Amino acid sequence: MQNVRTRLSVNLNKVALIRNSRGGNRPDVISVARDCERFGADGITVHPRPDERHIRFDDLPQLKEVNSTEFNVEGYPSDRFMKAVLACRPDQVTLVPDAPDALTSSSGWDTINEKALLKDVIIALRESSIRTSLFLDPLPEMVAAAADCGTDRIELYTGKYANDFKINKLEAVRPHVEAAEEALRCGLGVNAGHDLDLTNLSWYRQHLPHLLEVSIGHALISDALYFGLENVIPMYKRKLEYVNR
Repeated sequence: MQNVRTRLSVNLNKVALIRNSRGGNRPDVISVARDCERFGADGITVHPRPDERHIRFDDLPQLKEVNSTEFNVEGYPSDRFMKAVLACRPDQVTLVPDAPDALTSSSGWDTINEKALLKDVIIALRESSIRTSLFLDPLPEMVAAAADCGTDRIELYTGKYANDFKINKLEAVRPHVEAAEEALRCGLGVNAGHDLDLTNLSWYRQHLPHLLEVSIGHALISDALYFGLENVIPMYKRKLEYVNR
C-alpha cells in the first residue's frame, strides 16, 4: 500500500460550546461548518454527548444537509445515539467507549471483551451504508480484535502521544506505528485524533504514511482565535503533507 493523502476533519464541538454558553445561535455552527469546508477542510466531525453541552442531537440533520465533504459523528452507541445517526446517515460513525459524564474521550475500546456489543452495532450501521471506525488505544491486540468486530477503520487515540511527544517524540509515536501496521495487516483503515496540534502533527504524519484521516477540534479552534479560521485550516493541512523520512 502506497502513501495516502491524509484528510483533515474539523471537530466543531468547541464552536457549539461557545454557542450554547449564551443560549442563542452565535456562532452559527452550520455556517462555521460551511466555512471550514470552504477554507479547505476535508470533513466535519461532531460528538453529541448525552448532556448536549456542545453539539446537540438536533444539529445532526442540519449538518448532514449542508455537508459537501465528509460527515463524521462520534459517540457511544446508546439507543439515542444510534437512533440519531441511523436517521441522518453520516458518512462515518466513530464509536467511542465514553461514560455518559466523560469530559472528553480519553481511552479506547476493549475490543476483546466488548466484541458482542460492537459487532451488533457495526452490523446495524453497515445495513445503513455507514462506514464505522472504532476509537482505540495503540495496542496491536485491540486492533486485531477490532477487525474481528467487523469495523472498517480504527481511530488511534493520540492523547498520550501528544503528552509523550514533549519528552521523547520517537518513543511517543512507536506504539502508533506498530498499531497502524497491525491495522494494515488486518485490512483496516487508520484514522487518528485527540490533542494533535501544529507542533506534533507533522511528526505523527511522517511516521504513519497510510494515515487516512485526522480529526482535530480543540487545538484547531484555539489556534483560530489567533490566526483566524481561514488561515489555520491550511496551516494544519500543510502539516499533513507527507515527506519521505
